[in-house]
Amino acid sequence: MSDNPIPTWHGTTILNVRKDNEVVMIGDGQVSLGDTVIKGSAQKVRRIGGGKVVAGFAGATADAFTLFERLEAKLEQYPNQLTRACVELAKDWRTDRYLRKLEAMMLVSDKDVSLVLTGTGDVLEPDDGVVAIGSGGNYALAAARALVGQKDVPAEDVARKAMEIAADICVYTNSNFTIEKV
Repeated sequence: MSDNPIPTWHGTTILNVRKDNEVVMIGDGQVSLGDTVIKGSAQKVRRIGGGKVVAGFAGATADAFTLFERLEAKLEQYPNQLTRACVELAKDWRTDRYLRKLEAMMLVSDKDVSLVLTGTGDVLEPDDGVVAIGSGGNYALAAARALVGQKDVPAEDVARKAMEIAADICVYTNSNFTIEKV
C-alpha cells in the first residue's frame, strides 16, 4: 500500500494486432482516479505522422501528449522511418531530465512495424505482431494471441473480441473503443 494519500490515475488498455497485412490498434475509453471512473470516452488511440502511423498511450495523459508531440517531430526528422524515429525518441526520453519524469507508455504502428516505447529506453517489436499495454493489457494480449491464429478472422475482429474480454476482466477497462487501422 502506498503512503501517498492522493489516488492515482488508472485505466487504459491499448492493443495492437497485425494480421494478414492489416494492422489494427484499439483502445478503451476509461479513465479512473482511484476507484472512481472519471471519464468513459477518452480517446487514447490516434493517427500521427501525416496519418501513416497509429499510436496509443497508457499512463498520464499530459505526459502522453508530450510524447506524441515529440514523436511527431522525430517522424518529421526521419520520414517513413518509424523505428529510427522511435529509437531517437527513446534516447531523448531516457537522457533528458524533463522527459525522464514522464509516466506513460506508447504503442506505435505503421504498415511495416509495431513497437512498444517505454521511459526506460525500450523500443520493442513483438515477435508475433500482437502487443498490448496498460492496466488491462495482459488480458487483451492473452485473448488476442488465442484468437489471432484462427483462420478467416480478420485483425479487427480479433482486436475487438480481445478487448471485450479484457473489459470483462479488468475493472480499469471499458467497452468504449477507439479503433484505427493501417
